[in-house]
Amino acid sequence: MLTPRPSEDPKHPGQVSPASAALKCAYHLMQQRIISNPSDMIGVLLYGTESSKFHDEDGTAASDLSYPHCYLFTDLDIPSAEEVKSLRALAEDEEGSRSILKPSSESVSMANVLFCANQIFTSKAPNFLSRRLFIVTDDDNPHQDKKSLRSAATVRARDLYDLGVNIELFPISGPDHDFDTSKFYDDIIYKASPRDGEAPTYLRPDIHASTGKGDGISLLNSLLSSIHSRAVPRRSLFSNVPLEIGPNFKISVNGYLLLKKQEPARSCYVWLGGEKPQIVKGITTYMADDTAQTVEKAEIRKAYKFGGEQVTFTPEELQGLRNFGEPVIRIIGFKPLSTLPIWANVKHPSFIYPCEDDFVGSTRVFSALHQKLLKDGKMALVWFIPRKNSAPVVAAMIAGEEKLDENNVQKVPPGMWLIPLPFADDVRQNPPSVLSVSPDHLTDAMRQVIGQLQLPKGTYDPQKYPNPALQWHYRILQALALDEDHPGEAEDKTKPKYRQIDKRAGDYVLEWSRLLDAAYDKMYGGPAATTTSTRVKRDAPGVGESAGQPLVKRIKAETEDPDEKIARLYEAGGLSKVTRAVLKDFLDAHGLAAAGKKDDLVEQVEAYFERKHRSRPGRL
Repeated sequence: MLTPRPSEDPKHPGQVSPASAALKCAYHLMQQRIISNPSDMIGVLLYGTESSKFHDEDGTAASDLSYPHCYLFTDLDIPSAEEVKSLRALAEDEEGSRSILKPSSESVSMANVLFCANQIFTSKAPNFLSRRLFIVTDDDNPHQDKKSLRSAATVRARDLYDLGVNIELFPISGPDHDFDTSKFYDDIIYKASPRDGEAPTYLRPDIHASTGKGDGISLLNSLLSSIHSRAVPRRSLFSNVPLEIGPNFKISVNGYLLLKKQEPARSCYVWLGGEKPQIVKGITTYMADDTAQTVEKAEIRKAYKFGGEQVTFTPEELQGLRNFGEPVIRIIGFKPLSTLPIWANVKHPSFIYPCEDDFVGSTRVFSALHQKLLKDGKMALVWFIPRKNSAPVVAAMIAGEEKLDENNVQKVPPGMWLIPLPFADDVRQNPPSVLSVSPDHLTDAMRQVIGQLQLPKGTYDPQKYPNPALQWHYRILQALALDEDHPGEAEDKTKPKYRQIDKRAGDYVLEWSRLLDAAYDKMYGGPAATTTSTRVKRDAPGVGESAGQPLVKRIKAETEDPDEKIARLYEAGGLSKVTRAVLKDFLDAHGLAAAGKKDDLVEQVEAYFERKHRSRPGRL
């Protein structure tokens, strides 16, 4: 792996070796996992090196003869800042790393390498549900025709799979040959993935196209794309939930949240008042509002307000109120996919994928249902309870196809999407519009503007436009932790490319503006207004009439007192038409509780007016 390759990139001249590309991949992967999963453990094991290094469970150095030509550069643990800096120095300083990366003159035993990885996993992560071994190599036949060594490697790979360790291969094709997995690695890399709660689908190991045969820089980019795609955390929202297709016909599925807004997460608080910073351990204490005395957890009761009174419940009674049955995804019917309007998607969809834990054969049945829905353009209506004590929802189950990127690496796995459908109270009617229909020639001119502003390939990929504030936050943390220079200005890829927009659509925009002015002149009998004052003046009574056009109905500014408006709607029985924000403002203004759903707020307002009416003189 130390054979250098000439770089064809003019920005990065010189020689780049596949070994440095693999180390840079490991470095970037470690950086990514520190941000996305700060509690994950990562280690770096080099094999085929002249020198050997390994540590026992107690941290003492083991004999070099235990695992010859295996160099444990970073032990399996949560990465520290010093380890990240050491790996960065090893990846970037090829001359200085020659002593560590010097290749061995003897052939290394892959059985010994896999046994070394087995010992590391067993001693450092014995109870982890997800354990992965990434093998990055350009040698597709390390043992040639030595059957005994090949057989021993196969046995060691089987041991790793029995322990629940996923082995994933990242082959590097050379400029003069393609990496052939059939020579050796097909015997130790299994096509079917073992049970892994972190990954809903097995990402194919045969990614020859993604690793390419180009120079070191293109090789690095392709390897980074592959490793990042396999390292994305897929935490399950719910597991082993039965998908009920019919009476007594169930399969088991897991649920995942693949689409979610990323935000900076503070993992701990640090106290700086002592000699050295220390992590703060938080303690929660409940205190009474009126007496400021400490309240024990056993003394706290939960209650709901009903008719102005507080109705208390025990924890068991509260669980009974929220119990709508066991978790289930029950199919209640099928409809054409075209009947689902775009506005029905108001919440985060859940992605489900089969698992074989409870019902053997779930994958085959799930695949058949998935292919049938795709073929017929249908969706399934389901009764969906994801977890115990969760409120049931009616959802649309839609089959999703597999999506690959330009490197033929999977971006979105094939599976089913559950889209919660809105209830009637969630749907709001748009206010009546009095705008006239745009003339056809204006619509045609704007269609040309939109046509010039289409993205390449007609698709929008949100992964290419990272959140600039979030990335800047992590970049500053990285610079402080690794003693790096200030990163300078933040890169914002969401800013529009103004020059390119002007070049492609500038003339069309000016032409549309000219047509708009002409249309305005024709409708209102004068040059287009350029300020608010002149526009209001032209809208005065008589202007439209002199132009032979009907007068435009103007909306009078609302000067009605909010309390009077709420009282009028109460008398007319129309409080349900008021938005939740207006109800909360009314309750806050009168010193009433403003928490809960909209129905609760409506009840609070109705109870307020009922008490007010009862307190009037002369009322019984």
